[in-house]
Amino acid sequence: MRLFGVTGWKNAGKTGLMERLVIEITGRGISVSTLKHAHHSFDVDHPGKDSHRHRSAGATEVLLASRNRWALMHELRDAPEPSLTELLPKLAPVDLILIEGYKRDRHPKIEAWRAETGHPLIAPGDDTIRAVASDQPLPDLNLPNFDLDDTVAIADFILGEVGL
Repeated sequence: MRLFGVTGWKNAGKTGLMERLVIEITGRGISVSTLKHAHHSFDVDHPGKDSHRHRSAGATEVLLASRNRWALMHELRDAPEPSLTELLPKLAPVDLILIEGYKRDRHPKIEAWRAETGHPLIAPGDDTIRAVASDQPLPDLNLPNFDLDDTVAIADFILGEVGL
């Protein structure tokens, strides 16, 4: 499977860029799945629902299925967080997997960066970052620099990088 990441600090525009990239790339007839890292606890289930009751009772995995979709929830129950390498095989085959976050992993990435966040660029110290998408030109950067809102150019770059 081909994969490419979107990384950056909080509020840099990663999720908006991911959403626009999925729309742009799938619109070209290329199948895309996404994998997002969350630094906080999250829940896709709701108290009182049968699936939540199953998890609360102690089930390690709960698979919820309907005619429209299915979802598999896996409780770690104090086990270590799985690595990106362990999670990728859980996805069905597609043309491209876009990964949001996982800035320390070794897959190729584009960094989303906004000056207003006050965070430094990650790219200068990370050779997995192939380009930067920013809200301002970065003339001293020795990498391709895209306007954060130029989704077509960013998609073209990513697809060229992964050979699609």
